[in-house]
Amino acid sequence: MAIKERKEREKQEMRNLIIESATHLFLKQGYDKTSIRNIAEDIEYSPATIYLYFKDKDEIFYVIHENAFAILDQELRKHDVVADPFERLAAIGRTYIQFAFENPDYYDLMFIMRAPMQQIKNEEKWEALDCAFGYLLQTLTACFEEKKIRQADLHVTAIMVWSYVHGLVSLYVRERMCILMMPDDAVREVLYGSFDLFLANLKA
Repeated sequence: MAIKERKEREKQEMRNLIIESATHLFLKQGYDKTSIRNIAEDIEYSPATIYLYFKDKDEIFYVIHENAFAILDQELRKHDVVADPFERLAAIGRTYIQFAFENPDYYDLMFIMRAPMQQIKNEEKWEALDCAFGYLLQTLTACFEEKKIRQADLHVTAIMVWSYVHGLVSLYVRERMCILMMPDDAVREVLYGSFDLFLANLKA
């Protein structure tokens, strides 16, 4: 049993090493310019070793995607304790923005970087993003039921909220907010304030 457990641990350690290297290379040089050979050279193993753990580069990218979205979903669901759904909506929106502030490279990889989506499309469902988006839908449904925001189509409203915060943080992550010519902490407050104003306009 000890030998089996050791082999399983070593296998997981190798997977983690590959994922760590791939993440670094994707963020440093982009998806298209990163190859299995690049990853193998970075961890000082042969490309054949990589293929023992992943069938191709798309699958590696998919695992990284899932891990990152799982972290985001975990952060959003910390607001389950907020009873008022409108306050919870505000809290998850601000947490989404904060996640981008604290993890700009991961946010770029998750939402901005161009990369093949075929691996994700091959899955029955995009589980990690489905959880995070589902939490937004759940919160908005409660807002409608309690008449906290103006009645509208649920999915249209969800996409509108998501698109708004995504637009804010994408400008920030790609350093377009330099147009404001403000210190970074002031820029962040502008983004939070903009989101708060947006939510105020949704109120019933």
